[in-house]
Amino acid sequence: MTTTSPVFQLDLNDNSPLYMQLARKLAQDVRDGRYQADQALPSERTLSERLDVSRVTARKAIDQLVDQGLVVRKRGSGNYIAPRIEQPLSDLSSFSEQLQQRGYTPSSHWLRREVVLADADEQLSLGLSPNSRVARLERLRLADGVVMAYEVSIIPATVLPRPENVGGSLYAHLAKTGHMPVRALQHLRAMNASSELAARLDVPEGRAVLFITRIGYLESGEPVELTHSYCLSDHYDFVAELRRPA
Repeated sequence: MTTTSPVFQLDLNDNSPLYMQLARKLAQDVRDGRYQADQALPSERTLSERLDVSRVTARKAIDQLVDQGLVVRKRGSGNYIAPRIEQPLSDLSSFSEQLQQRGYTPSSHWLRREVVLADADEQLSLGLSPNSRVARLERLRLADGVVMAYEVSIIPATVLPRPENVGGSLYAHLAKTGHMPVRALQHLRAMNASSELAARLDVPEGRAVLFITRIGYLESGEPVELTHSYCLSDHYDFVAELRRPA
């Protein structure tokens, strides 16, 4: 895999600033596979010399890639291409399983693990009666230390009475207790991050994210999991195989 980029040339028909043109060119290099996930991006000085632009232009272009989520800054180390996950829509697997299969190290930053009264939406989605209690697990999901998503999972308290016992993988914990979902329904849509969500994900307000709602079911057909995921869209590719009916 090559890490060099074709010579950068100013587009005289483009009225946008030079650093924006360079940022678009580097972003396209990432999408075209000239740089691999977790690979170090050339330094500002190297980009400046290689592409014949000023270091200020190179720095501002890299700033744009960081804002877009394509590049991650690691203090004292440099700038690296952010992780990216290709997730088949037909597979029911945990976040941890998806990352491990692709060579990343999964981790979670827990924000909340508690048992609370189910709200109306949770009662409806999980088939619960009024005044039912649920375990609510709120966390940031990371790959190789990079925040990929903010996730809220709701499980009936009868299934998960002690949410603080959940470690890195909720599905692994449910499997141990015999409550592993065997099928799920997912709904995906694009949205712009509110100020609160943007603060959690450490991105600019209004940033595009993928909002995924999943309801997981046991073999009996009983709903056992409601999960809302807010995924940074630059880190995910969702893949679906389609067939024409015979």
